[in-house]
Amino acid sequence: MNIFILLLVGFAGIALGSYLARKQTSLPFSQKSKRKEEILEQLQTVQKIRNNDIEELLGVSDATATRYLQELENEGKIKQVGTTGKSVYYEKI
Repeated sequence: MNIFILLLVGFAGIALGSYLARKQTSLPFSQKSKRKEEILEQLQTVQKIRNNDIEELLGVSDATATRYLQELENEGKIKQVGTTGKSVYYEKI
């Protein structure tokens, strides 16, 4: 019985620690907005932008670049052209 309680407390601690680590690494709202504005500014200069361009421009991971582009698309500020792979790019609406 005591081992079960220790295991349960241990797993709860690991889960809480993992949650807090993710929570602390998320960007403040203003910084995220600023990065999305940088993407829109870049689209003023170039006609189309790819995920890899965002990774280089902002120094972020592939997943973060994808998330920013998806959010901008959901906000109706850009549109995706193409469906998958390297042929996908985004244009300002």
